[in-house]
Amino acid sequence: MARNKPNLKSRLHRWRQLHIRNCIDALLEFRDQPIATALTVAVIGIALALPASLNLLVQNGRSLAGTWESARDFSVYMQPGEQLAVASALAEELRDLSSIERVIIITADEAMNDFRDASGLGEVLDTLGTNPLPHTLVVRPDETAAVEALAELGEELAARPAIDMVKIDTEWVARLNAILDFLNRIVLMGSLLLIIAVVIIVGNTIRLDIQSRRDEIEVLKLLGASDGFVRRPFLYIGLWYGVIGGGVAFLLLQVGGWLLAAPLERLMGLYATEIDLLGMDGATALFVLGGGILSGWGGAWSAVTRHLAVIQPK
Repeated sequence: MARNKPNLKSRLHRWRQLHIRNCIDALLEFRDQPIATALTVAVIGIALALPASLNLLVQNGRSLAGTWESARDFSVYMQPGEQLAVASALAEELRDLSSIERVIIITADEAMNDFRDASGLGEVLDTLGTNPLPHTLVVRPDETAAVEALAELGEELAARPAIDMVKIDTEWVARLNAILDFLNRIVLMGSLLLIIAVVIIVGNTIRLDIQSRRDEIEVLKLLGASDGFVRRPFLYIGLWYGVIGGGVAFLLLQVGGWLLAAPLERLMGLYATEIDLLGMDGATALFVLGGGILSGWGGAWSAVTRHLAVIQPK
């Protein structure tokens, strides 16, 4: 038993050294065909950057369209002259519902002050003597709230004597949810299709490399090399294609964000809107790099598995 340990250790050391050498040799092979390698890596980088940029676009769209969130809100107008305590009790009742995310009370005095500042009719409003504006509840439903449930809630609230009117647009809520679901589905489909495209690109590149080294592979098999030994260098080539392609995609996203940041800030400045652009986060970077590695390795594996078995020593 004592003699087996050095042998096992020696085999593991040799196995590790062999993988390290194959990995380095695969990277060095890119120097032999710099133009072809650069074109392939560029295509992979663009294919990986497209779904990631689409995902960033959707995230920034949600951030920019702050009105989309408020579009789900509906307003409950109390009867003019109704006590604030009644509005507060109704707000607490709505907050206890699972379908309601948030309730904000806008008192009649706050509404009057806002109207005074916005209209510039302060002197005219002072002649009214009393405040004709009611207390208002701004209710934000939960994202999972069904349109039918919101409509029923609005009808039930409108029937109460203390409430003058309920303003709710359930059709817009349905449209908003449909738009968000559609955009999420586009991101998912685009990501899957472009990753498949990367697998095909890498697989075709590895296939051409296998065909160009057919004589070398036949000699190795004639000398007794296993399929795993012959397959390993090509797998590392695919791995490096994915890693470098992921790096190119990351660089494209960074450059694209830098180029678009200034024009977008100018555009938002024209509308007096302050925004915080969402850039490359950890999840997006992990998706780009991980997608490149998996697709590069997968494309190489599929190509080697299909074409290596056909090559046999004559």
